[in-house]
Amino acid sequence: MLRHGSRSLFNRASATSMRWRRQFSTDLPAETAEDTKFVESWKKMNPNMDPPKTPSAYMKPRPPTPANIPSKLTVNLVLPYDSVLSSKEVDMVIVPATTGQMGVLPGHVATIAELKPGILSVHEGNDVTKYFLSSGFAFVHANSVADIIAIEATPVDRLDPNLVQKGLADFQQKLNTASTDVEKAEAQIGIDVHSALNAALTG
Repeated sequence: MLRHGSRSLFNRASATSMRWRRQFSTDLPAETAEDTKFVESWKKMNPNMDPPKTPSAYMKPRPPTPANIPSKLTVNLVLPYDSVLSSKEVDMVIVPATTGQMGVLPGHVATIAELKPGILSVHEGNDVTKYFLSSGFAFVHANSVADIIAIEATPVDRLDPNLVQKGLADFQQKLNTASTDVEKAEAQIGIDVHSALNAALTG
């Protein structure tokens, strides 16, 4: 039993070390739009037939990682129905990650972060623009580009404190009267979002 346990620990340690030795996708060299390895293999097996298109054939080449850290961070903030920020150059953004507030500067390591309801702060010199995000993901690339994908994004100065307080009270009432797990979960989500909205207005 001890032998199997030590073997399991060794296998986990090996897998962990292999995982840490792997390069980030953004650290790899930029590829051409065509999957050359696939095409070469196809031609060997079917010399008289054109190879089919693969997904990589429809993708733009990955931008190279700059040798020097740029002075600005390029930010894209996209919603399912709108593009709020497009290739905007800023000094820094602070995103509401589920692990806590995460500041992103030019040269930030490649990262994917899940977002919780909270404030996105966009810093340009002495100016700070704040948006309330409902949820989403932030993709930070090694070439100092940050793509922020959210379900909803609203400038904080457009939030109505009275409506936020009313919504919070309504969802608290729904939670108190909920009789099923689904109703409780829906009410708790509403409380979490409106609590974050309230914190955005009072913080």
